Parts: sequence; C-alpha cells; structure tokens
Amino acid sequence: MSESARTMETTAVPEQREFVRGLGLLDSTMIVVGSMIGSGIYIVSADITRLVGSPGGLLAVWVVTGILTITAALSYGELAAMMPKAGGQYVYLREAYSPMWGFLYGWTLFLVIQTGTIAAVGIGFARFLGILIPWISPGVWIVRPINISSGYAVSLSSQQLVGVVSILFLSVLNTRGLRLGKIIQNLFTSAKTLSLMGLIVVGILLGRSAGAISDNFANFWAVRGADPIHPDFFPVAQVAAGGGFIGLLVAFCVAQVGSLFSADAWNNITFTAGEVKNPQRDIPLSLALGTGLVITLYTLANVAYLVMLPLQHIQHAPDDRVATAALQTIFGPAAATIMAVLIIISTFGCNNGLILAGARVYYAMAKDGLFFKSTGRLNEKLVPAVGLILQGIWAAVLVLPRTRLRDATGTPLLDPATGIEQYGNLYSNLLDYVVFSVLVFYVLTIAGIFVLRRKRPDAPRPYRAFGYPVVPVLYIVAAVTIMVVLALYRTQTTWPGLLIVLLGIPVYYFWHHKSDSGAAGSAK
Repeated sequence: MSESARTMETTAVPEQREFVRGLGLLDSTMIVVGSMIGSGIYIVSADITRLVGSPGGLLAVWVVTGILTITAALSYGELAAMMPKAGGQYVYLREAYSPMWGFLYGWTLFLVIQTGTIAAVGIGFARFLGILIPWISPGVWIVRPINISSGYAVSLSSQQLVGVVSILFLSVLNTRGLRLGKIIQNLFTSAKTLSLMGLIVVGILLGRSAGAISDNFANFWAVRGADPIHPDFFPVAQVAAGGGFIGLLVAFCVAQVGSLFSADAWNNITFTAGEVKNPQRDIPLSLALGTGLVITLYTLANVAYLVMLPLQHIQHAPDDRVATAALQTIFGPAAATIMAVLIIISTFGCNNGLILAGARVYYAMAKDGLFFKSTGRLNEKLVPAVGLILQGIWAAVLVLPRTRLRDATGTPLLDPATGIEQYGNLYSNLLDYVVFSVLVFYVLTIAGIFVLRRKRPDAPRPYRAFGYPVVPVLYIVAAVTIMVVLALYRTQTTWPGLLIVLLGIPVYYFWHHKSDSGAAGSAK
C-alpha cells in the first residue's frame, strides 16, 4: 500500500479509543465499599425501629439485608466472571434474555436507580453541610416552591443548590480520567470506612450505657412504639409489628426499604468491568470482600446504637439522626459537628463512586445503538464524558422536587409562626422508588444465572454462584416477597418505579428502529 493510501485510510477511519484497565483488586473493592456507604447507616435505623418496634427487630432487619446483599453479590460473581465487559448488569440481562431487557434496566438505571440514588445522596451531603454552614438550609429559598400537584412541588433552596453543585462538580471531575476518579474514590472510601469503624469502637467501648443495655437487651424482642402501617391503595388491612405474624412480616418488608437502600450500589463495580485489570478474578472477589465488610460494619453500628441509646431514643432521634444522638451521650453538643463532618465525607465519596460507574452502562447501551450515540464515545482521557455529564444533569434535576407535607386528615401543614406551607424533601420517596426498581432487576438478573446455564452450558465460568441453585432461589423468593408487600403498602411510591420500567418498552422499540435505520443507511 502506498504512503498516500495509508494516509487516506488513517484519515477516513478515526482511532477507536478503548478503556484503560487501571483498576486493581483494592480499587475495585473500594468502589464496592464506597458506593455502598453513604448517609443511610447514620439515619435510617430510626425509621426501621418505628416500624419493627424492638431492638431484636432492628438487628434482624440489618441481618436480613446483609444476607440478601451478600447472596446477590456472590451470585453476580458468576455473571461478572463469565462476561467481564463494560456495562455489567446491563450486559447480563441482554445476554440472558434479550436486548430489550438490557435496555429496560439501563433506561430505569438512568431515569431513577442511579440518578435517583445520586440525587438522594447529594441531598444528604447538603443537609449535613448545612450543620456547619447555616445558610445551607431547606428553608433558604432561591426559587420558592411552585406547587405542581397535591403531593409535590419544585423549588430551589440553598440546600438543593449545594446538592446540585456537588453532583455536577463530581461529574465534571470524573471526565478528567479514571486515575483521578480512582484517587478520589480510594481517599474518601478509606476515610469514611475508618470513620464508621471509629463510631463503632467509641460507641461500644466508651458510650455504652447500663440503662440502654438493660432497656434494649432485657426486652430484646418486645415490640413497643411500633407505627401502624397503612396501605396506600389496595383494600388490605392496616397492620403493625405487634399485630401477629402478618403485621411483623409486613413491618420487616417495609423496613427493608431503608436498610436495602443503605446497602445498595454494590453492583456498580460490574459496570466498570472494562477498566478492571483482571476482571474474571477481581470482580467476584471485590463483590464478596466489599459487601462482607460493609454489612459487618452496618450490623456492628446498630449494636453500638443499642448499647448507647434506649429504643425510644432511637425511634425518636431528632431529624432521625441516630448516630448524632448516640455520640451526644459522649461528646455533648459537639457530636452534631463530628457527625456532620463524617457524613459529608461519606456522601461525597459515595456519590463519586456512583457517578464514576453509572456512565459506563450508558456507554454500553450506546454501543448497541440503544442510547445517544455520543455517550458511546470516550474522550481524550478515555472516559465516557458525555454520559457522565448527561447523568449529572438528570440527577441534578431530581434534586429539585419537594414533597408537600400534610397532617393525618390530608390538610397541608403550615408553619405556626408564619402560616406558610411546609415542605419536605424527596429523600424518603427516592428510597422507595429506587429500592422497588432495583429489586425487580436484581431478581431478573439472578434468575438469569439459571437461564444462561441452560442456554450456554459450556461457557467458561471461572467462578460459580455460591450455593447454586438453593441460595439464588432463596434470594428470589425473599426479594419477591418484599416487592409484593411494598406494592400493597407503599403503592404511591412503588408504582411510579414500575411505570418507568414499562414506559421503557416503546422507547426501546424507538431506539431499536433508529439503530436499524442507521445501519441500513450506512449499508447504502
């Protein structure tokens, strides 16, 4: 070939950029741990104890969450070792069922799972930064609330603004390359893991209270102060944890919303498989090590709460800040500042991991012609910059909605001093939206192990799912039970998640047709 022909060929065919395999086992484990630990462990135990009504119930909820999480992670290890490609869970669903199922996951991930989690964590970051900087408050308005329905409004408070800025800042930062994102992740994950360990050690060794220990462990399973659980829509009975087996089962399932959300995002490492040095070994190992470490710390943190605070104080911790209330027994008023710093570090590092990983799924979708073409290209730093920015913008939009607070009769709550309507944030609703949608796809993905063993019996499987087939089946049964209870008793916040999944079907056919048309045009 002549020199001029070579030059023309080089000009005609742009260089195909590829991901850099820059993540080792430690880095991968840091993504698992860092994506899991946010602000939830410091807050959601209050709501859990109001639902289950006993110290034993609180610990049992976290143990069940741990079993579910570790079981799912060990099952995902088989799929990750079998298909170590960028996009992770999207690829598993595509290969097990069809491209449509992969798309429905990616679509839901973009609209609510990943971006909703990023938004919730961003709100948590701003909420605790407001303890250090009082101007950052949900009541300091830049744009006052605009009511858009009986239950929701949109606004921009100083707290929301900080949440938005933090999300966009990390999104831009991660466009500068994997190495920078990895350094931030490792630094903040190390800091927040050590901080959580410190809380546990200080709480158990220095903060234990004879009164709290007696109140909680002498009446370990005694239900008291449990909130009734009202069905949102379906004609099923109101129940409570003290109302027999059905009441206890419903309370446990609804309580899983907070604990599962706090333990979620462990699967994000599968999204980055194209950047892991030895994915067939390191992804299954990082899933097992990361989830095992976090669940152990979460359970021990709740033991610390129980030896420091009587159950009633956990149930009614101011603003649900259980960890702050616990540390106040040792450090007094300074506890609020200490916990604010810990949670600021924790949420910032958590969102970095979520932002870094999520864009890799949109990249894989675009490569299949099922998302915006620009998200399937890598920038000069070899990261999917357009996907990162697009994800950041949508997550920032999800920070803007507010809930309109109402009393038991449905009347809007007014500030007694000013008479102005009061608003909450979307944090707890985002938990419900995210958890239900996540469980749908976790069940489908783990069921995909059975499908792929039948469809591809001879495919290389460097790692096989622990306890197959019994353990994966038990996970599916438990997860489906939680989903059914949430559909019955948290209908208002679970049906939108299901609707988003279903709306993805016509969108899939639009993208599929567009992709086919583009391919036909290229052939011509």
